[in-house]
Amino acid sequence: MSISATDIRFDDHTMWVSLTDGRTLGVPLAWFPRLLHATPAERAQCEISPMGLHWEALDEDISIAGLLVGRGDQTHKRPKVA
Repeated sequence: MSISATDIRFDDHTMWVSLTDGRTLGVPLAWFPRLLHATPAERAQCEISPMGLHWEALDEDISIAGLLVGRGDQTHKRPKVA
């Protein structure tokens, strides 16, 4: 069974993604700086596909598989913990 998004909404700090299996994921906007700094109107322009979420104007693509394993923005390198 392939899990995909059915709906997306935002509050001030969180992106909420409803999934086809009935779960809803709450993901911190801090994980995705482009979305964190976007306006509500820009966030609303999300295209939902079977593979994930896409915002053309923000150049942001988020896979559902990545969200399920807790993966945030992969374009910014995070400091390594010693």
